[in-house]
Amino acid sequence: AFEMPQADMSLRGKHNIYNSLAAALACNIAGIDKETLHKGLSDFPGVEHRLEKVGKFGGVYYVNDSKATNVDACWYALESMTTPTILIIGGKDKGNDYNQIKDLVKQKCAGIVYLGADNKKLHDNFDELGIPVRDTHSMKDCVAACKELAKPGDTVLLSPCCASFDLFKNMEDRGEQFKTLVRE
Repeated sequence: AFEMPQADMSLRGKHNIYNSLAAALACNIAGIDKETLHKGLSDFPGVEHRLEKVGKFGGVYYVNDSKATNVDACWYALESMTTPTILIIGGKDKGNDYNQIKDLVKQKCAGIVYLGADNKKLHDNFDELGIPVRDTHSMKDCVAACKELAKPGDTVLLSPCCASFDLFKNMEDRGEQFKTLVRE
């Protein structure tokens, strides 16, 4: 039997544990040896814009989950967070019901940064939680607000719940702008 501590796995979150278990079963059936399987699960870098590790700057971790264009995807991202989180949320809303993430936001978030052309619905849903919020309308202002809110040991998570078309060409453009500005 193949066993591997969760701490050795490169990808975080329950959903990625399930994916890794499926991959491990397939590898086992295919005859892949345990050492190769362990290495693959421990150093797999993940996929761009999906809980992508951007880096650690000033003691703060930055994660690009720009592909999270719906509330469900953001729920899984928040569920995987193990440190106080500054959540970047917003964009072109597709009739989102934010109630399904409110408990996780209360539990995990030390701050929320709204990033969109129109952030009224976000204010209506999240301001009441008593978590510090910032209202931004460009990635440059967003990253500056995150830097202001985040403390060493925190994670800044871009997991917007929304489409990107209000301020960006697409979700890749949004994620690339985030990574570039964070690294600067």
